Amino acid sequence: MKQSSETHSRAFVAEPNMSHSAKFTFIDLFAGIGGFRRAFESVGGRCVWACEWDRFAADAYEANFGHRPAGDITQIKADEVPPHTILTAGFPCQGFSIAGVSKNNALGRAHGFEHATQGTLFFDVARIIARRRPRAFLLENVRNLKHHDRGRTFAVIMQTLREDLGYHVPDPQIIDACALVPQHRERIYIVGFRETRDARNFKWPDIADRKPRLRDILEPEVDGKYTLTDRLWQYLRDYAEKHQTKGNGFGYGLADLEGITRTLSARYYKDGSEILIPQPGRNPRRLTPRECARLMGFPEDQLIVSSDTRAYKQFGNSVVVPVVRELARAMISSLAMRASRPAADAEPFLFDGADGTEKQAGEKLALPVHD
Repeated sequence: MKQSSETHSRAFVAEPNMSHSAKFTFIDLFAGIGGFRRAFESVGGRCVWACEWDRFAADAYEANFGHRPAGDITQIKADEVPPHTILTAGFPCQGFSIAGVSKNNALGRAHGFEHATQGTLFFDVARIIARRRPRAFLLENVRNLKHHDRGRTFAVIMQTLREDLGYHVPDPQIIDACALVPQHRERIYIVGFRETRDARNFKWPDIADRKPRLRDILEPEVDGKYTLTDRLWQYLRDYAEKHQTKGNGFGYGLADLEGITRTLSARYYKDGSEILIPQPGRNPRRLTPRECARLMGFPEDQLIVSSDTRAYKQFGNSVVVPVVRELARAMISSLAMRASRPAADAEPFLFDGADGTEKQAGEKLALPVHD
């Protein structure tokens, strides 16, 4: 994937006065519009570095957080990334060159992740982990990652994280966001820990079903521009009928206001067909960008500074903030548990200090509660 050259070459390093009460630090790779950051800041973290190559997403990130992320991660040296407690990344799904790996194996050469993942953006995640050795990481991707390229992509990723980088990685989980937001959105999450004990302490969160309803995130009054034209509405109905005749499942999705929607995709800007809001006596309408923000769990103060088209892409590519918040809580709890053990049973718990260096923490981390 070619990344834009129109972005800054370096990311910000958080200023010392950004959050004196922060209990840990994290970096935000492939930051988008800041979904990971929203989640990890809400549980006491401080972002010390971020990167995002899309300049319009970077504009939104800067508008919301006051700092512009770096651009092309492939052009950034790992030494430029400051030390941090946790690395987060929603990296793109790309295949790996298995031929090169097979050749090295046949010749008896140790290839490591440099050979197996070279040329992919996951390689850049791996090289930063290798250089900075964060206490933990959280990676997110589409559900299909496990089956991409007949499972070989996922196998290379897991081998890189577990064997080449030496991290303890519990079996990744696919989590549906529908318990927290009114959207069926399944994504795979991969967590890893540098220390064995932290991995043993970790438990995937048991997310309670809040039974969210689509109706609760809709705006009371919506501009008429979001209503489908007669021509587009007829096209979508004809298209659905054609594929139903062939036995295919393609078609528009007229949403149930009392239930949940289909997955919001980055292509929503094209016709909005996967999530259409019924309107009595009128053609259905698209979601507004603000409603998309709510569907992804962003707070009301999230600034939307792009055009509707770009905003749809940005929210469609984002993580669901409340899901990541639950995972962040579980990760920080597993790290903090080390501090609560008797001194004879465990080494002192280490957190990254405000300047990125590690220091002792004398007490268990108290997690703030944000619902």
